[in-house]
Amino acid sequence: MSKLRSVQLSLQTSSLITGFMVWVLISSLISFIKEDISLTDGQTALVTAVPVILGSILRIPVGYYTNRFGARIIHSISFILLLLPVFLISKADSMADLIIGGLLIGIGGSVFSVGVTSIPKYYPKENHGFVNGIYGLGNAGTAISTFAAPVVAKSIGWAQTVQLYLILLLVFAALNIFLGDRKERKVTVSLVDQIKGVYKNSTLWFICLFYFITFGAFVAFTVYLPNFLTTHFELDRVDAGLRTAGFIEILMFVFIGLALAGVLLSFSPSIELYSAGVLTIALAAGIGNGTIFKLVPMYFSKQAGIVNGIVSAMGGLGGFFPPLVLSFVFNATGQYSIGFMAISEFALVSFVIVVWMFYKDNLFIEKQIIQETKEAILITNKNGIIEEINASFTKLTGYAKDDVIGKNPSILQSGKHNPEFYQNMWESIYKSGYWEGKIYNKRKNGELYQQWITISAIKSKSGEVKKYVGMLNDISLNG
Repeated sequence: MSKLRSVQLSLQTSSLITGFMVWVLISSLISFIKEDISLTDGQTALVTAVPVILGSILRIPVGYYTNRFGARIIHSISFILLLLPVFLISKADSMADLIIGGLLIGIGGSVFSVGVTSIPKYYPKENHGFVNGIYGLGNAGTAISTFAAPVVAKSIGWAQTVQLYLILLLVFAALNIFLGDRKERKVTVSLVDQIKGVYKNSTLWFICLFYFITFGAFVAFTVYLPNFLTTHFELDRVDAGLRTAGFIEILMFVFIGLALAGVLLSFSPSIELYSAGVLTIALAAGIGNGTIFKLVPMYFSKQAGIVNGIVSAMGGLGGFFPPLVLSFVFNATGQYSIGFMAISEFALVSFVIVVWMFYKDNLFIEKQIIQETKEAILITNKNGIIEEINASFTKLTGYAKDDVIGKNPSILQSGKHNPEFYQNMWESIYKSGYWEGKIYNKRKNGELYQQWITISAIKSKSGEVKKYVGMLNDISLNG
């Protein structure tokens, strides 16, 4: 089993590298392609963004069919299908050829869903974060193409460089056919049923937003930087590729970093400050990418496959719009400031949502602690109105939440204690913030019982009482 795990992890990670190398093929070579095919700035932005469309949309069905048929079949079919658009691009002599070929090489981006669906099947749940991190190294495929393709193209031409990818695709199609796991565990729950199980969960859409921004920044800057650097800063084409590859390699403070970097870029800085801005985006977005796919199995342990597909699809789409928006903004205003500032604002919105989710999770944990405690717990506000009880309280008293929430604890009184008893009890609480002792109370069915109760006042840092917490233990059987 250990050998099988290692082989599949290595095979699928290297397959992701290959898929991503093909996915950014056009953007890596766009500066060379424009020498033979005349393109405006808007057409260039469209041509480089088009591969993102299919690469994003296909991630959901690719993840689903990986569950049904296994990574071996899906990877093999994907690489064979990619042969046609890669060949078409190598022969392209018009924008239409680039659009059609670019749309279809989006299949290379969709293979991301294969590994995140398949690899976790070979490892225990506690190792999923680690192996997903290793698999995520496959993102380096974009850096390899962005770095190497311009260097090769300068020697042999861009069309011949594209044709070299045909050999790579054939090699990996064969590797998957012969080394892929024929006995991978299959999952046959229908795609519709899986989506129905998660689409109403707001956490899913928050995670989608986060990945839309982080992975979207990764893809957008990958396809956008080479052309931008050569036109805006007039860098050599190979130098532009090196700088873009450096951005991707470092890509690993997430939304605050993105926000600050977006503000910096919006002021149209020099190449030095521009490099600092995009490298900050690289660092922030990279950390965000890894963190998000660690969160998915934590929030969706039973639906991780379909959620991974939806989230990764949204991330891919996040890379489609920024190049087009930046190009539109530049054509309309003559600068990129508004587009970069929009990145900053989206990041700030996401930061606020993350803070809210953190606060919400802490509240959930606190409630779980209360609910799992064996002692009966009763929580009131500072006016003595019941706000929360746990399951043990219901078991002890017979009162459910609907019976007591919004009411006074006096509904439990047995009638065996005089008013002075309760007056002394509350005087002690007001004075020392604490009282404990034996008391007779009455269950919902009218039965009297004796309990040991501890009442504590919960105060703010300023000393103001905010809540009262009572812990109740049945001691009637002990006399």
